[in-house]
Amino acid sequence: MAQPARSAKKVTGTISIPMEPTYWTFDSSKVEFITHRSVKAVRGKNKAFYQLFLKDLPFTDGTIEFDVELTGVGFPGVNFRLSADKKHSENVYIRSFGPVPPEVRTTLQYAPVVDGVSMWDLADDYQTGATIYQQGWNHVKLVVSGRQMKAYVNDMKTPALHIPHLEAVTTTGGLSLAGNVIYANVQIDPTRTESLPPESGYNPLAADTRYLRHWQVTGAINFPFGKEPLFPLPSMYGTLTQSDLPDSTTTWERIEANRRAMVNLSSKYGGVANDGRRLAWLKTSVYADHDQEKTMLLGFSDEVWLFVNGQIVHTGKNYFGTPNAQQNGRCTIENVTIRLPLKQGENEILVGLANYFYGWGLIARFADTDGIRFSN
Repeated sequence: MAQPARSAKKVTGTISIPMEPTYWTFDSSKVEFITHRSVKAVRGKNKAFYQLFLKDLPFTDGTIEFDVELTGVGFPGVNFRLSADKKHSENVYIRSFGPVPPEVRTTLQYAPVVDGVSMWDLADDYQTGATIYQQGWNHVKLVVSGRQMKAYVNDMKTPALHIPHLEAVTTTGGLSLAGNVIYANVQIDPTRTESLPPESGYNPLAADTRYLRHWQVTGAINFPFGKEPLFPLPSMYGTLTQSDLPDSTTTWERIEANRRAMVNLSSKYGGVANDGRRLAWLKTSVYADHDQEKTMLLGFSDEVWLFVNGQIVHTGKNYFGTPNAQQNGRCTIENVTIRLPLKQGENEILVGLANYFYGWGLIARFADTDGIRFSN
């Protein structure tokens, strides 16, 4: 069994990782190793945010356990299956912003990290409530097996969060802890998966035919703030005819929604630094048996322009941290509800999707599929 440098203590399959500098890579200007509540621990100097990386012990499957004491606001958590360039991993974290009842479902979250970008805002269904102690240790246990994970916080009998399909591209890699908190009692057991199957778990959306899953996409383009797509509008003088909409010369590439029916452009195009704003166009087709209006539920991050047969139907902005943010800036099927005018025959659904903040994606579902069918 792989061991960290200078051999961590092994007990019945469990590797206890000492909270000592030898076993971790870290920024010494931000991190100090201490004794806290009678055990060896680590914390940030002056309550600074820090991250430390476990040396020489790749993690694939098994159990990760640690204690964490909250000392300030932030997002303390663990990354595992961390790629060598530290840009891809699975991430589980606590939102620490003071006392919250366990019913508040935004307390604990799982999010994949793609090209250095957390997909938290595309993973609304991967968060939950938990009992979090504001004083003293909180015990966290992650059980990981293949594509599945169960996360326990303080209650070791009932998982707070069950992830049926881990979404990061890595299947093995490093482990790190981060936050402005105190960590201690880190243990890893690569042999204990507690009978959790490695195959992806049940997907409640798999049989739901209302979701638009098959799309085509253009490449991502830089789209600085202050710029808006031009499109034709009714005009008394015939002057509003300029258009940035894709035309017959546009090159398209097929893209499929993931198992949660989310079209994840971050996974396709990677991250962008320094608040870089990008735009991509997506299109699909809906066939209608007769002229009709249909209700569509749409989720998006961060900005959207929706056209049906070349006519603008909806524009929206879902900026995190602003008063008009939908579901606190998360991309969910609950963001907006739109009435689409469909003509008999084929209808083109065209979407301009811009993003600058964390995950870049879209999810769309019709209220019903009576009298319509989707392209394959």
